[in-house]
Amino acid sequence: MTHPPGEEAEVDFGEFRASIGGVMLRLWMFCMRLSHSGRAFHYAYANQSQESFLDGHVRAFAAFGGTPSGMIRYDNLKPAVIRCALGRERFEHPRFVALRSHYGFDSFYCQPGIEGAHEKGGVEGEIGRFRRRHLTPVPHVGSLAALNEAMAAADARDDARRIGARPVTVGAMFAGEAPLLLALPPTPFDASAALSVRVDAKARVCVRQSYYSVPARYAGARLDVALGATTVRVMDGGRVIAEHVRSLHKGSQDLVLDHYLEVLTRKPGALAGSSALATARANKTFTPAHEAYWKAARARLGDGGGTRALIEALLLHRTLPTGAVLAGITEATTAGTFDADVIAMTARRVLHAAASPPSPPPVPVPDSAPPAALTHRPVPSLGSYDQLLTAGTGA
Repeated sequence: MTHPPGEEAEVDFGEFRASIGGVMLRLWMFCMRLSHSGRAFHYAYANQSQESFLDGHVRAFAAFGGTPSGMIRYDNLKPAVIRCALGRERFEHPRFVALRSHYGFDSFYCQPGIEGAHEKGGVEGEIGRFRRRHLTPVPHVGSLAALNEAMAAADARDDARRIGARPVTVGAMFAGEAPLLLALPPTPFDASAALSVRVDAKARVCVRQSYYSVPARYAGARLDVALGATTVRVMDGGRVIAEHVRSLHKGSQDLVLDHYLEVLTRKPGALAGSSALATARANKTFTPAHEAYWKAARARLGDGGGTRALIEALLLHRTLPTGAVLAGITEATTAGTFDADVIAMTARRVLHAAASPPSPPPVPVPDSAPPAALTHRPVPSLGSYDQLLTAGTGA
């Protein structure tokens, strides 16, 4: 088949395995392949949900810098198709229709089952090739984001390869195809799913069987959630009050220590064994500087007083940059002063010093024989003003 440049693409999901943070997981690779040049975009997701399907399109179009002007070929993926009708007619999901309308492309559906596999053989072969070339042996990474960075680097390296007997590389073919793609709209499509959830007594929302914290004052309230493929944003009246990386594991909980500080001020004894503190230590937002300050404060003020002093210092992170607060905490620990106001003053001084331009260097003065202008200044004279006196007498 002949595929005109800039007109067609193919999309599919492919399964693979990777070790994320020491845990072996089954993941899904979204792949969009431009039919003319063979350039492909790959992105790893924890599921094949609709938000992952839509998010993959948004990221692929951004990576290509445009949208195919003709059609994109699909098999009958559930995120796109509600029900198959006669022939190639499909009842599409309204969210997918909204995506197509936003970017201005048409959809083409292959025949169900093995009969239609050859109709998008390019992307199916691309998934197998990429999996063998870049995902074998099983990758071991710290996070899903790190895995996707590695996959993006692999896509960039693949620009230098040749497909079959083509005389030019994939990158060279794409360079000629890119100007023929449709221009991207001014704003990307919002691929997140809108949900409404109730906050439990522990200031958490449950989204797809995983728990995420919100500020404790919202306990018992109903809030809106924008569930993306990789993020979870919790909103109160359109204002984002919490944002988390979407969990890869069901039953997990992502707790932010800052969300519980007001509660811990009243119950300081609960901090040491709290899950929020364990999470903060694991993701290194609770730093060795915080640990040293807390230890020194408890030695000076006792467990309750020292923990309250730490919480007051942690509250400063809401209004001041992290680096400045850590500098203030470190200086306070060294001086043995456990007062949040002192830490705030030090942090602002650090910010002011960083923002102020450096002072110009002093002008060097020779040691021998300073200039006469510096040592023999003429004596001031009022002779010019005597004329005024004379003029006044004559009048």
